[in-house]
Amino acid sequence: MSSLKYWIWLSALDGIGPARANKLLEHFGTPENIYQARDRDYLDIDGIKPNDIKKLMVKDLEHANKILASCAEVGCRILTLQDSDYPDRLRNIYGPPIVLYIRGNLPHIDDLPVVGVVGTRNCTPYGVTTAENVGYKLSQSGIVVVTGLALGVDTAATRGALRGGTHVIGVIGSGLDIIYPPENKTVYDDVSQFGAVISEYPPGTPAIKHHFPLRNRIISGISLGVAVIEAPKKSGALITAARALEQGRDVFALPGNVDAITCEGSNALLREGAIPLISADDIIDEYIELYPDRINVSSKTNLKKTTEKKSIDNATKVDYIDKGDHIADNHTDSLEDSLETLLGELDGNEKTVAQTIGVQSLHVDEIISDTGLSAQEILTALTMLEIDGYVLRDINGKWEITA
Repeated sequence: MSSLKYWIWLSALDGIGPARANKLLEHFGTPENIYQARDRDYLDIDGIKPNDIKKLMVKDLEHANKILASCAEVGCRILTLQDSDYPDRLRNIYGPPIVLYIRGNLPHIDDLPVVGVVGTRNCTPYGVTTAENVGYKLSQSGIVVVTGLALGVDTAATRGALRGGTHVIGVIGSGLDIIYPPENKTVYDDVSQFGAVISEYPPGTPAIKHHFPLRNRIISGISLGVAVIEAPKKSGALITAARALEQGRDVFALPGNVDAITCEGSNALLREGAIPLISADDIIDEYIELYPDRINVSSKTNLKKTTEKKSIDNATKVDYIDKGDHIADNHTDSLEDSLETLLGELDGNEKTVAQTIGVQSLHVDEIISDTGLSAQEILTALTMLEIDGYVLRDINGKWEITA
């Protein structure tokens, strides 16, 4: 605990950001050594300027002690770069935060599949629905979802993830006692209770605009990949995607309406090579082999994956043939009965899509071609059908009606 005040002193020095703080730590070893150093000791450190030295020469721990006291009042934990439970994923990025303030229970990140879900605050209803569905299915499968707890896509993905039952992480750009936006208090409290809210800023720090781009590197830093749901050309979500690429993380992007301003940035990511995100299964499939003991999928999906990998011999009987290209007659009869019932319950685009799929397995582009509906209309309908459990996407990217 005695050394903690030096970590806080270094992290809270105005104008000495994470990158310079890490350079200082590389040179001096500990924050206490940095604090005890004389002005001439800083001269030979690359990137440390005369103005930085003036700030470093303010040898006052009063502010650090006040922060420690405020942490006790707020009820937050402090994690430093030297702590063994500081995530290695985050420690190994460029300019990691040297101090993290945590409210709630932060899981052991390095042992878990963690995925960031980000997007614009001004998202469409399609974006809200998709984000919530993706958050829910990822969490339900055992993947930890991390968001920035902003309005729009972040809030929707967080709500979905909370329903899914796995830990949820929120990374904010203010002190843990400053809820921004204020209308997200319920979401903030739920994440604190069923996961963790983290920040590199001490209690009392307001939500300042330039904090949020810095916050984004933490979202990507603790994640295996980042899913961009909807993002215009100039978007914090795109900053997160850029940080993810720099850190060697995967980037997923939801295809959006080519005419929608809210999708210009996310569609551009797809042109640049992002992994297309049609449903949460695209993310689950990416990581299930890396975390077979952590990621759970539905029994139907497990059966399909197992069947595809099996050699079909006389001792093995299955209800459908490898890759789902043909379905046995008894299964077809059952599906036709289920489809007839389903079509009687649906209307609008959802009914059109379900009717088009029928007893087949179809790719999205086939559904678009057969119906004449737009990509956004098709994806919205598929999302709603998937939420209700009427359709699922197989491992080949085809959609089919659930029997």
